[in-house]
Amino acid sequence: MSVSIDIAGLRPERVAVVPSPLAELGMALHALSEPGHHPGLQGWVTGVTARLDSHLADRMCEADFLWRTTFSDLFMPFAGLPGTGAVPGATLAEDLDLLDKLTDEQFVDAALEFTCALPYDVQGAKALTDPALRDRALGLAAARGPQQMRFTERLLADPPRIRAWLRQFLEDCDEAFFADTWSRLRHQLAADARHKTDLLRHKGLAEALALVSPAVVLDEAAGRITIDKLRQGHSVIRDSGLLLVPTSLGWPHLMVLHRHGWQPVLHYPVGSPGLTVPPSVDQLTMRMTALSHPVRMQLCRNLARSTYTTSELVQIHSMTAPEISRHLSVLKKAGLITTRRRGRYVLHQLDVTAVARLGSDFLEALLR
Repeated sequence: MSVSIDIAGLRPERVAVVPSPLAELGMALHALSEPGHHPGLQGWVTGVTARLDSHLADRMCEADFLWRTTFSDLFMPFAGLPGTGAVPGATLAEDLDLLDKLTDEQFVDAALEFTCALPYDVQGAKALTDPALRDRALGLAAARGPQQMRFTERLLADPPRIRAWLRQFLEDCDEAFFADTWSRLRHQLAADARHKTDLLRHKGLAEALALVSPAVVLDEAAGRITIDKLRQGHSVIRDSGLLLVPTSLGWPHLMVLHRHGWQPVLHYPVGSPGLTVPPSVDQLTMRMTALSHPVRMQLCRNLARSTYTTSELVQIHSMTAPEISRHLSVLKKAGLITTRRRGRYVLHQLDVTAVARLGSDFLEALLR
């Protein structure tokens, strides 16, 4: 599973690395709503929550599905503007002005994405103009709960009212806590953007993407960027460019905006605490599948305690040598055991570190 971006014909000058105050505010709201996703931000979350006005805290719940479950494209409106070269604003006010430039149809579709799970990376009808899609959106929202239902009804009935409400809410968040946060974070994000821009100019896109995330791979021959995620998606760069937007609050999330008709965006975390490169989704699936067999679980129990030869494991488990070898091969291919030769003997041992990381690797893959 992966999200791919077809970049055939993409010119170097159409790739930009630019921080976005609005995107970072969206990530801040997400971290406040789901602090469990961001253990490294516990101190910041506690501090902001402690001084948050109760009225503003209540308003955060009115449309928190735009940032709690995942990340709405409304926080990156620059990607939806027509033409090439649209980039985030230097200030939150400038980003909010870009949000105001989206059409009502774009705004409603982006807002309904996670409320009603409408089509995302393919062209389709618009909920504002298609009665059947409008009814489907309301039905899906009702199934999600009364909060989503009320929001969707108001959104479809009066988009300008919801747009004004959202802008005022985001401005109030800026005044309450985000302005201070952004003043601290923007320097780190600007430095990261400068570094990756230099890499783009002097070493090319592949070098810059290699530092964005190990989950991002460029196939220059095919003209395609592939992002290893637990979802499927596809985007094609036609007359637009590619935006890389860094976030200081985002780890472990790696967001890919690939909405049909919008400029593709990679919203990537900087300063990630990960010390090792996490396995790909395919590698993770292979490891979990390898451990699901009862015989291999028993083999791991032995190999966690000491090194064993194949012959010793044959005796312990009362199985044939070919059977043991097949199970060992599966574990080794999954990267769960190591082997070394001592004289004429080959010794097998469980890679305890790899097994210990499975839980965090699995969670990181889910949240990526």
